[in-house]
Amino acid sequence: MRVSYFILIILLLGCNNPANKNRINRKEVVSRHNIVSEKFSKRSPAQVGNGEIAFGVDITGLQTFVPFNTLSQWGWHSDPVPEGVDISNFKGQQVLHNGRMVTYPLRNEKTEEQKVITEWLVGNPHRINLARIAFSLLGAEGKEVAMTDLQNCLQEVDLWSGIISSYFEIDDIPVQVYTACHPDRDLIAVTVESPLIDLKRLAVKITFPGASAHNSRKGNYIGIWDEPDRHATTYTGTKQKVIFTRELDQEKYYSALSWDTPCIFSEAEDNPHTYRLTPEGNKMAFTCEFSPKQIQEKPVTAKEGLSASRKAWKQFWESGAAVDLSESEDERWFELERRIVLSRYLMKANESGSLPPQESGLVNNNGWYGRFHFEMIWWHLAHWALWDNQELADKSLGIYQDFLETARLRAKSEGFQGTKWPKCTAYNNVEWPGVAHAFLIWQQPHPIYFAEMEYRQKPNRETLEKWREVVFSTAEFLASFAYYHPEKDEYVLGPPIVPVSENTPYAETFNPTFELGYWRYGLKVAKEWYNRLNIDVPTKIDSVYHQLSPYPVEDSLYVLYEGIPDMWTKYTFEHPAIIGIYGMLPGDDVDKVILEKTFDKILSTWNFKRIWGWDFPMLAMTAARLGRPELAVDLLLHDNYIFDEHGLAYGEGSPYPYFPSNGGLLTAIAMMAEGWDGAGDVTAPGFPKDSSWKIKYENFHKFP
Repeated sequence: MRVSYFILIILLLGCNNPANKNRINRKEVVSRHNIVSEKFSKRSPAQVGNGEIAFGVDITGLQTFVPFNTLSQWGWHSDPVPEGVDISNFKGQQVLHNGRMVTYPLRNEKTEEQKVITEWLVGNPHRINLARIAFSLLGAEGKEVAMTDLQNCLQEVDLWSGIISSYFEIDDIPVQVYTACHPDRDLIAVTVESPLIDLKRLAVKITFPGASAHNSRKGNYIGIWDEPDRHATTYTGTKQKVIFTRELDQEKYYSALSWDTPCIFSEAEDNPHTYRLTPEGNKMAFTCEFSPKQIQEKPVTAKEGLSASRKAWKQFWESGAAVDLSESEDERWFELERRIVLSRYLMKANESGSLPPQESGLVNNNGWYGRFHFEMIWWHLAHWALWDNQELADKSLGIYQDFLETARLRAKSEGFQGTKWPKCTAYNNVEWPGVAHAFLIWQQPHPIYFAEMEYRQKPNRETLEKWREVVFSTAEFLASFAYYHPEKDEYVLGPPIVPVSENTPYAETFNPTFELGYWRYGLKVAKEWYNRLNIDVPTKIDSVYHQLSPYPVEDSLYVLYEGIPDMWTKYTFEHPAIIGIYGMLPGDDVDKVILEKTFDKILSTWNFKRIWGWDFPMLAMTAARLGRPELAVDLLLHDNYIFDEHGLAYGEGSPYPYFPSNGGLLTAIAMMAEGWDGAGDVTAPGFPKDSSWKIKYENFHKFP
């Protein structure tokens, strides 16, 4: 009795604790940014997803009039290798690297065989669209209705539950649809209510497309719908469930269509890969599950799928960090908060799965065949740790352990020690041939950064052992790649190098500024890891760290690389990454006077219509470190840093969508709210201190 009384007193005191009054009402923050649409968009889908699979829908709640994609982390296909060709015979090209010839993965068209192999490597493997699920809607005369025949459309993405509610009318007859994704299974759950069902004017179609490298590089919509003989669909069924087996050349996957309400399953007459589910009564409830393995789990009902979505999304929003900007006087607070909330939703739905994300998440393939860029992993995933969701980054950061041995082989084949991480690849760690893919290097220190971020939260032996081999082998490569220049008595980088901006000649790019900064940071942190594990720092790593070239300076400004001609007239476009050495990076050996002059020069001369995405958060982080918070906020609301109605980000001339924009925003917000090493004990140091911005935040981790 005394114990119960004591607990009651504690709870009452807790309820009256003034600190609790300042806690963020997370549901209120999230829900005020629910996405409400009344019109069709042929470009921007609403999405449900769990990080492993995402399902894009038009305003009907399915893919009825716009063939948005059903993409997964595991759904890949490779075209058959041409007969008589052995892909392992790829030769690449040799390039002079600091006095020796190195074989790099460059396009090779010297022989017909090499040309064929090169083209195959460029396009394979590629991510596939698993299926299109759409309504078949008939008008009063029995003909399929057009998009323009729909009336009174209203769609709402309920962010707190992850459920899309879609309402529309045909001939004044209402249709109500709810769409969700199961949090733990790659399963889409749908319920439908409408008098159209009883009138036999509503059914559901599921169509499975073919795939090829050529098609997979297309923009918004992928899948080959008019070559039925190039792939196979078979099925087995019971009264309320059908299991499909899909075969695309040597690839195979499965799909299970289950229904909870009376329905008739049938094959479409006009396409061997299209199937109909025709409901009876006035309600319909079904699920469609996808898997790379045979589906043996017990089916879940659509009701259970929607319920699981509600529970999981509630748990997500109540975990991690949160921001509330609603007390700000600056009228832009709502737009900035909208970008933050929608980015959180999109990153969870698209980019919390088992592989590093591609640039466009699970929306489309965006020109890179669905493959992911290792240099972009930082901008996709760094925010998870800062927002106290390290577990969501862990799923795909395991790629470094998985790729460790093949990365060692890559480094060895090029004459380097340690591990060399790829630029752009898929699940198989095979680089596709290209100049940027061969010579880009700023992805190399990333795993050391990720390891250190995790150690800051979990400073224990388990974390050290988890990342040990990755950190040490990465540092070995950093030291091995740096070349001792006897005349300078320094270790230098390149050439050949493609820098972050990717707009300078690789054979002339020497000592690029950002890469020098990242090499410094990576080697410094690696040395700390050796010390934590009571292991002597290798002499080469220590020597390179202490003798690495200084940042190149011309006319009291940092420049892209040492000796660059016409820096401020020819190269003021693409990523202004030189500024990232004191923003994204903590500024080891940076002269802050020169840095701020360089920052102002960028602001006044750079073509901001030819930058996009993470460039703006990177610049905002520099502004924050320089004590210019007003500018930091302005950069996060720049006219060319665009977030559409669903939160999908892009810029003029950029790919669409571009998820490093969303990840970069969340990283910058975390830094501006919680601060960074050396910022002092200041509340929200990256936001203005006047009454224009009042920020409430909780559960963030400090930025390095």
